[in-house]
Amino acid sequence: MNRSGIVFFNDKKCGIIFETDSGYSFKYDDKYLKDIDSKPISLTMPLNKKEFVSSVLFPFFDGLIPEGYLLEITINKWNIKRNDRFGLLLKTSKDPIGAVSISEVKL
Repeated sequence: MNRSGIVFFNDKKCGIIFETDSGYSFKYDDKYLKDIDSKPISLTMPLNKKEFVSSVLFPFFDGLIPEGYLLEITINKWNIKRNDRFGLLLKTSKDPIGAVSISEVKL
């Protein structure tokens, strides 16, 4: 099952993250890249037209997933497996504390 999410930076669409058969990919939105005020979502993911690809969930995105008792609450509330990092990311990153949020794309 391939899933994806629209990534926002300060409520502005900046890209999309995909779960693929071989891992994950993230690509900045072309319109976002053309805006001179745009900022990268992470130092490890600078503004670039190229697609970022990884066999594991990018550390930046993995860091958005709750830990400790908040992770336990999330797992129990949505019945998500602990090792489904992408599922946890999509469920918990709609209204985070920081500037980056993710909205799951429903297929």
